[in-house]
Amino acid sequence: MLRGIWTNARPVERVAFTIGAVLFTSGLVHVGVLLVTGWTWLGPLSLRKAATFGLSFGLTLATVAWATSFITVKGRNLLIGLFAGASVVEVILVSVQAWRGVPSHFNFETPGDTAVSMTLAAGGGVLVLTTLAFTISAITGTRQSSATLRLAVRFGLFALLAALGTGAAMIARGVVAARTGDPEVAYTTAGSLKPLHAVAMHAILVVPAVAWLLDRTQLAADSRLRLVWVAIAAYTGLILLVGVESITGVSPLSPPVAVAIASAVAALALVGVGSFALYSTRKRPQSVR
Repeated sequence: MLRGIWTNARPVERVAFTIGAVLFTSGLVHVGVLLVTGWTWLGPLSLRKAATFGLSFGLTLATVAWATSFITVKGRNLLIGLFAGASVVEVILVSVQAWRGVPSHFNFETPGDTAVSMTLAAGGGVLVLTTLAFTISAITGTRQSSATLRLAVRFGLFALLAALGTGAAMIARGVVAARTGDPEVAYTTAGSLKPLHAVAMHAILVVPAVAWLLDRTQLAADSRLRLVWVAIAAYTGLILLVGVESITGVSPLSPPVAVAIASAVAALALVGVGSFALYSTRKRPQSVR
């Protein structure tokens, strides 16, 4: 089924998949460097940032190209091109600054560093605007796809917008703190929203993937739709719980017992639906789209 995604993809999707694979590989390379060298994983100067940007943007770019193939989008080639270009710029600039041993964000020490920080902020703006255009198309447009997939893609795009909005808030808070006070405060205050940003960002992959698998089962359409709603409810719960933790300054690794239980229930529900969908696809052969 996965091979068929590439086979049936349009040229623009294949380009996005290829670029996404390159970015993802760059993230893996940085992970390897960290493991081999024993360099620190902590702080704004760590190669960890280059690793996470490569992995996240590579995965997100490929996912957005795939997920939006199920909806009608005017100017889709241009929008995917802009999203891909912004993703590449973000990963390259963050990686270059990491290897230089200087912060990539909130760094206004030199004209060059200022240009990098402002370019990263502008790239984030491009990502927000293109995702907004995709989301509007998902609401108003149509395509030869199932109700389960359309619902899942809409939710994923809304969650991605929330993630990018959180990223914009992180940048805004960090820039204000860096301009008016100690840069270390900028990294601390902005970084508190990272868990929310990370969890919301990958809903565009998880929920549409569940819907895509369900469409390849023998389940009735209304049953598939109910299961997608369960997945959406579970993922929404995770986003809200992590969001509350981020805003209140509670670490996701050491939450209150009630929050930990609620997060576990939501995660188990999501994994349960996904596992059931994957298992059910074995009952009959299906086409990939």
